[in-house]
Amino acid sequence: MRVAAVDCGTNSIRLLVADAAGDGLHDVHREMRIVRLGQGVDATGEFAPDALARTRAALTGYAEVMRRHGVDAVRMVATSAARDVANRDEFFAMTSEVLGTVVPGAVAEVITGTEEAELSFRGAVGELDAAAAPFVVVDLGGGSTEVVLGSDRDVRAVVAGYSADIGCVRLTERCLRSDPPTDDEIAAARAVVREALADVLAAVPVERAHTWVGVAGTMTTLAALARKLTTYDADAIHLSRIPFDDLLPVCADLLAMTRQQRAVLGPMHEGRVDVIGGGALIVQELAAVLGERAGITELVVSEHDILDGIALSII
Repeated sequence: MRVAAVDCGTNSIRLLVADAAGDGLHDVHREMRIVRLGQGVDATGEFAPDALARTRAALTGYAEVMRRHGVDAVRMVATSAARDVANRDEFFAMTSEVLGTVVPGAVAEVITGTEEAELSFRGAVGELDAAAAPFVVVDLGGGSTEVVLGSDRDVRAVVAGYSADIGCVRLTERCLRSDPPTDDEIAAARAVVREALADVLAAVPVERAHTWVGVAGTMTTLAALARKLTTYDADAIHLSRIPFDDLLPVCADLLAMTRQQRAVLGPMHEGRVDVIGGGALIVQELAAVLGERAGITELVVSEHDILDGIALSII
């Protein structure tokens, strides 16, 4: 069975086409495009026309890829940005029209923060050694951050999960407006993140975790920079282990840089240049919490995440 999974987030839209077999998924095609669907959503409560147009263009391209590869089934999920807007019917009419050219009747769906956390967990930990459990998986997106604790690699072993309304786009638009951010802006952003993490910690007993697994673009870019890669290399990043002594200086440097300075970094995608400082700040605060509560001293970064979880959920 050949399946297609589409993850439409606040900052990016991603596609996975994979063959399902008894031993799991076998990639046929992976692709990511930055569309910034959540542009201005935190302030206006609506999708901007330009953001919808960018998303439609990307999804139309993905539909062509799906048809070319002959997919049998498709599932598209929308996450934080689509949960927050007043004009989401316009978004769903567009996705239904485009996806229907691949599989008649296919539509996008908004998933809850809990389901988002579970799908991220399922995709992230499948290749990890079960002896490293319990895992705390953090999916740091543009509009939200999912934190989920699992006692084993199976999604049925999920102990608790929480979706917090903090992400690199939302935090940047709300607090980090200067270039580079001022000390006052950074302090305000930390206050927002710490307030959100207090809710996370009330719901998720992270002190039980032995291994921290980070997924999504902020995490993988930080890993590439911490490993001093000159270009983005997914194979080198996948399942890499980044000690906090290497991770935290990278986060601090990114927060202090101008956008122009970030843009010339080899592994940096142009669509992350203006928002990765916000993501780095969230990672700093998570590292402090996990270090203090669970004694964790490193981050394991996975290239497999909610996109893989979506594909697995089809089969």
